[in-house]
Formats: sequence, structure tokens, C-alpha cells
Amino acid sequence: MPNKKSAIKHLRQTEKLTKRNALVKRNIREIIKSGKKAISAGNIDKKSGELIHTLQKAVDKAVKSNIIKVNTGNRKKQRFAAMIKQAGAKPVATKPKAEEKSADKK
Repeated sequence: MPNKKSAIKHLRQTEKLTKRNALVKRNIREIIKSGKKAISAGNIDKKSGELIHTLQKAVDKAVKSNIIKVNTGNRKKQRFAAMIKQAGAKPVATKPKAEEKSADKK
């Protein structure tokens, strides 16, 4: 256990950031798992665009905030797109319908 005030504060900050980073990484893994489940269920054609978009958005945010490294993010996006392409769906990132409607209003 740290003795100095600044070390105690740093420990608190580290724990908080570690939890936040773990949450972001877990979210990325869950998106990839949902893609694998959609492939095994056979309905990847319907969900491929939305899944790719959400994965790219989550990975890019994680890279921007230095949670994961740039090459790691690119590798995750590339492997996910290849997995979807191999399943027979087009790996084209499209915005979900709700975001398209709000973007048109602006």
C-alpha cells in the first residue's frame, strides 16, 4: 500500500482507468463474439453491415484514447472483415438505420 498522498491518488486513478479500459476491451470482444454467433446461426447477411460499423467505431475510439495500439485495432478490424467475407456476406460498413435518419436531419 502506498504511503504518500500522491501515490495513493495515483493508485485510485489507476484502478479507475483499468476498469474503464477493461470495459472497452470487453465491448470489442463481445461485438466479435456476436459476429461469430451470427455466422454460425446463418443470418450474417442481415447483420454484417451493422456489426462491422459498430466494431470499427468501438476500435477507433479505443485507439484514439490509447486503450489499444493502432496496429492491434487495425488487426482486429481486418480479421473481423475477413471472417465476415469468408462467411459469404459483403464486408461493407454501413451506419445503423437510426443513425442515418438523424444524420439526414442535420
